[in-house]
Amino acid sequence: MTTKKRFNRIKIVLIEHEKTNIWLSQQVGVSKAAVSKWCTNDNQPTVETLFKIAEVLEVDVCELLVNAKK
Repeated sequence: MTTKKRFNRIKIVLIEHEKTNIWLSQQVGVSKAAVSKWCTNDNQPTVETLFKIAEVLEVDVCELLVNAKK
C-alpha cells in the first residue's frame, strides 16, 4: 500500500504567503472543508479553481503543482 503525502503544494504556498485555509476559502468562494481537503490531498480543486487559487495568491499556477525551489 502506498502512503500519500500529508500536505501538498497548495498548503505549502499558503504557509509561505502567511495565509490561512479560511482566508483562501473566502477568496475563492468555497467552504473551509474544501480547502482543508485540498491541503491534505483528500480531494483536489478543479483546474478552473486551481487557476483562481494561483490568482488570489499571486503565484504562477505551476508553483501550486510542483516545487520549483529545489
